[in-house]
Amino acid sequence: MTVAVINSGGANLGSVVQALHRLGADSVLTADPEVIRSATRVILPGVGAAAAAMAALREHGLVEVIGGLDQPVLGICLGLQLLFDGSDEGDVDCLGILPGRVTRLPETPGLRLPHMGWNQLQWKLDDPLAAGLEGSEWFYFVHSYAAPADAAVATSEHGARFAAIVRHENFAACQFHPEKSAAAGARLLKNFLES
Repeated sequence: MTVAVINSGGANLGSVVQALHRLGADSVLTADPEVIRSATRVILPGVGAAAAAMAALREHGLVEVIGGLDQPVLGICLGLQLLFDGSDEGDVDCLGILPGRVTRLPETPGLRLPHMGWNQLQWKLDDPLAAGLEGSEWFYFVHSYAAPADAAVATSEHGARFAAIVRHENFAACQFHPEKSAAAGARLLKNFLES
């Protein structure tokens, strides 16, 4: 098995590669369309702004490549947001794999933005990513924008309910960082590798 980790310029790329290594997975950090197309699994991580990430994907000719993938794909954090039609962050068109628009989390008294911290998930649907998880686990989030909760396999909350995990056919994504979410995050990544 080869896992292609798409180099979208995000700051969390090294920690994703290290998390995969701990699970015994061969991974390569790449922006090469052929390497991505031929990989057994693909991960689209991201930290930063949607407009900058989409510009990097366009520069490397990866928008059509990602949309045409038929192997399992996992988006992480900004990688989840990029799967939607568009984002209010930079008013940018995204990959359009999932319908809907990513919006800024609401300003809420007593809650800071960006949302940085540990949250639990509320599972709405059964999903292969949930295998072996009890539903009480905590996952680490860092974000100011979020996808609509009605598109979610699992939701979480910070001022408003938002999509924590989404899925469409071979594409799945999590708003949190599994690579920084201890044993629960490692289990979710293992589930993705084995799906």
